[in-house]
Amino acid sequence: MKLWMSLYTMIWIVLIEFLLAMTPGASPVLIYLHVILGAAIVGLAFYNFSGIRMSRVPGRVKRIAQASFNISVLVAILGALLFFEVGKAWIIPLINISFYGFILFLHVVNSFAIITQAAAVAIAYDMWDDKEFIKETEPGIVPPMPMPQKDAE
Repeated sequence: MKLWMSLYTMIWIVLIEFLLAMTPGASPVLIYLHVILGAAIVGLAFYNFSGIRMSRVPGRVKRIAQASFNISVLVAILGALLFFEVGKAWIIPLINISFYGFILFLHVVNSFAIITQAAAVAIAYDMWDDKEFIKETEPGIVPPMPMPQKDAE
């Protein structure tokens, strides 16, 4: 799979993960599908980071790709704790929430971070690859999308 395709695929898989997680009364099938897609996100995040790292893209994009991978690993670890229902009986007295609920909160917040970071990396890489940062536009004008050039035969 081409790197740009993988970068955008990750965004869509994370979106599907959110939709699965929002399903009320989730069946065990959906829970296991969530786990499988979560593992796919970690794999894609690593693949994307590896591809970005081996490119000449600016350092900021490389750092964001690395952060996306690191966050995906954290979310997977938090997800495993949730899967095994760690901390359901432990209450955090200061905020009166179970440790499980706190882990769930961290899992969701970091999942949002993954989708935002993944989108930032995909767009930045795409623009860098297409050399769009070189072409300036006039203020107040939104230029049309360039048409693909036909190869000379």
